[in-house]
Amino acid sequence: MERATSVVEQELELNLVLSPEHSVPVPARLSYGSHDPYAVHITFHLDSGSPVTWVFARELLVEGTFRPCGQGDVRIWPTRAGRRSVLCLALSSPAGDALLEAPLPAVAAWLERAHRLVPPGSEMAALDMDGSLAELLA
Repeated sequence: MERATSVVEQELELNLVLSPEHSVPVPARLSYGSHDPYAVHITFHLDSGSPVTWVFARELLVEGTFRPCGQGDVRIWPTRAGRRSVLCLALSSPAGDALLEAPLPAVAAWLERAHRLVPPGSEMAALDMDGSLAELLA
């Protein structure tokens, strides 16, 4: 039996922080799908012509909206930028490091939609283990 996949997406503009005084806008898309219920995908639309996608745990993003969390490649924390509430994303890769600021209210609203799609704690039920196993064995 094949399950329908549902996806929750949100286009938004993040700020790539270059220095305390200077940042540049980066269009991005948040994506969450029932086919991969533990992960969130953030795709950055850069001027290079090919988008860059980062994938990490939905739980990490949720926790990061409340307090600093993460270690290694992805660290997330809430803060204020002037009068705005922002979510800081510190991303590290062999190609370099980036600090991005996302509008916290927009990320929180998108996470709420993702939680309605697959409630926290029910991720295993959303996985189609039989279908995935059948694909592997085919």
